[in-house]
Amino acid sequence: MVSSSHEALHWVFQKDPALLTRAFQSVLRVPFPEPRDFAVLNTDVTEIEPVERRVDTLMRVDTDEGTYLLVVEAQGKQDEGKRGSWPYYLSYLYAKYGWEPVLVVITQNSATARWAAQPIRRGLPGWHSMTVRPLVIGPDNVPVIASEREAERDIPLAVLSAMTHGRGAKAAAILEPLAFALRTVDAESAAVFGQLIESCLADSRAKEIWRDLMSEIRYFFNNPVAEKVREEGRVEGREEGRVEDRAEMTLRILEWRDIPVSDAVRERVLACSDLNQLEVWARRAVTAERAEDLFSD
Repeated sequence: MVSSSHEALHWVFQKDPALLTRAFQSVLRVPFPEPRDFAVLNTDVTEIEPVERRVDTLMRVDTDEGTYLLVVEAQGKQDEGKRGSWPYYLSYLYAKYGWEPVLVVITQNSATARWAAQPIRRGLPGWHSMTVRPLVIGPDNVPVIASEREAERDIPLAVLSAMTHGRGAKAAAILEPLAFALRTVDAESAAVFGQLIESCLADSRAKEIWRDLMSEIRYFFNNPVAEKVREEGRVEGREEGRVEDRAEMTLRILEWRDIPVSDAVRERVLACSDLNQLEVWARRAVTAERAEDLFSD
């Protein structure tokens, strides 16, 4: 299991390297050539012993316009010592490989994101010998993906959304639709993504919600009936299962939040067969003050 949010934040790009270039385009709005190939490289940037330096994740990306080194650093808090290391990393990697290095910092904290995005200038005032401009991925530019259909379109990006917002109030709204969307990927990937997300959730209640959701996911993959439904493509049966699961999860979210659920509310939710309506109610359950607020316009 992933030991910390620091490791998870950058390791997700090793799980799906193409996610990083999609993040350039859809999150950072930075043009990047279409990749032809990826390679995860050794992260050791030690030059002379005994000083040892390692980047978090290092990847080579081959494109029609050239080869780039993507240096991914997960940053939990402001650290001037780390900002002092980044120019060294880029200079050393360029000297070692001869490919253009690109520094990407990923964080769950808005203040840290603003700090990391500041240019690092070295040299005389007004005449800098070196300027490093990190690209920063954080809660202020990663979209909140709170729709199951949107999550299904790009599972790794939805996972990144849950991870970067894992220390904020928006995390809970992402978890339930993402858990259902994970059913569309293979069991091994779902398990890896599930562990990465759990390690990035700061709130104990959010962790509890996610663990329970993941138990449902594991049940879906291991249950023979669910497996048969998926393999045979019985869309109707799968849709009915999704409706039932979504209704039960909506009620569970309220119960996790210690909000009393009357018999009338329970019956109305369980009787609903409209998946879109249930999705709306599930989102409202994350922030509702009363169970009856699910049905407010």
